Amino acid sequence: MTELLQQVRVIDPVSEIDGLFDVLIADGYIQAVASRISDISSNTQIRDCQGLVLGTGLVDLYSHSGEPGFEERETLLSLLQAAAAGGFTRINILPDTSPVIDNPALVAQLQQRRAEGQRGRGAEESLHSHSPLLPCSPAPLLHIWGAITLDVAGKQMTELADLASAGVVGFTDGKPLENLALVRGVLEYLQPLGKPVAFWPSDRQLAANGVMREGPDALRFGLPPIPASAETTAIAALLELVATIGTPVHIMRVSTSRSVELIASAKAAGLPITASTTWMHLLVDTKAVNSYNTSLHLDPPLGNPRDMAALRAGVRAGVIDAIAIDHTPYSYEEKVQAFAEAPGGAIGLELALPLLWQYLVETGEFTALELWRALSTSPAKCLRQKVSAIIPDQPAELTLFDPQQTWKVERKSLYTLSQNTPWLGQQLKGHVVQTWC
Repeated sequence: MTELLQQVRVIDPVSEIDGLFDVLIADGYIQAVASRISDISSNTQIRDCQGLVLGTGLVDLYSHSGEPGFEERETLLSLLQAAAAGGFTRINILPDTSPVIDNPALVAQLQQRRAEGQRGRGAEESLHSHSPLLPCSPAPLLHIWGAITLDVAGKQMTELADLASAGVVGFTDGKPLENLALVRGVLEYLQPLGKPVAFWPSDRQLAANGVMREGPDALRFGLPPIPASAETTAIAALLELVATIGTPVHIMRVSTSRSVELIASAKAAGLPITASTTWMHLLVDTKAVNSYNTSLHLDPPLGNPRDMAALRAGVRAGVIDAIAIDHTPYSYEEKVQAFAEAPGGAIGLELALPLLWQYLVETGEFTALELWRALSTSPAKCLRQKVSAIIPDQPAELTLFDPQQTWKVERKSLYTLSQNTPWLGQQLKGHVVQTWC
């Protein structure tokens, strides 16, 4: 199939391009990019794309799958559907399923399950063929993080080399690891394997039973606080180990202004680290918790306004390399309880791009290139994956986005099986039209 996208706004962080172009795509490859393309075959499908944005495919660093073990929250198929609907062409799932992804057999099982789900729809059926909003998008590439530890207490390493051979994208537990001797051992062991390793620094003793960032808002709302030092002391300890051992590390879920300062200093000193924050920490702060909406109960908790401003500045400056979605589905029953009792987390794959574009790009705080880089090419670099680009002779890994299309966030408009989002029932502006993968 050959198609010509006419006068689409091309955003390519690799080439630093943000401008209007014609883009010719044929047989899964980009054939040409030019201000105007007129030399086309008679069977070329021509699409008027004025007002639309064409960017490199979005890459999510880490999100949660309900399958296996919690299929009522999310299946692999619904996760992939939600990811494609949100513009993602690659998604990387965390290992905290049930059972935990800690052995090659389970990695192979999940890869097979994904392949069977694709074949089961039939070759002629697109991932979103029933959707009035998103025609003909292929499933994103699914990658799997392997667990670092075997047991709940986090004291015994998995067979990291075996998992690496099984094709995991990298290693993380997706939960705090407070045994620093184990962390040091992991960093030493992983050096020759060449796989990314990601840690979520958080001191659970300092965090205790807190559910909200320490400060005036936590006092006002009567919720148990978590001090910023629960994160920053853990980051400082991790950075010391990296400085000693030299193994590259990705720091997940950065949420405080002081953390941004520590990471900036470590990068300036030449430490081999990358970092990410989540999309909701860039859009919402502690003041929103006055609604007691349990979808605002996140882990780590939302920061105060100063934290949010520092995170935004950190992303723009490249101190925070990437924006992760950290899609965390929960059932209605799990979230309908007191704020402090509800599990932390919210969905986001279908919501992140429209909301980030609306509140960061359209307001002028971010350029389109800055946002797209943090959602696309930078996450790929953090994972040591090939970076996609919008240039001739490259595979078409692309996201077509309409920043003006409005839609309502409700059960029938979402592909995820869960609805734990504070934007449920609201009108949003911006929707993905199609992906190529």
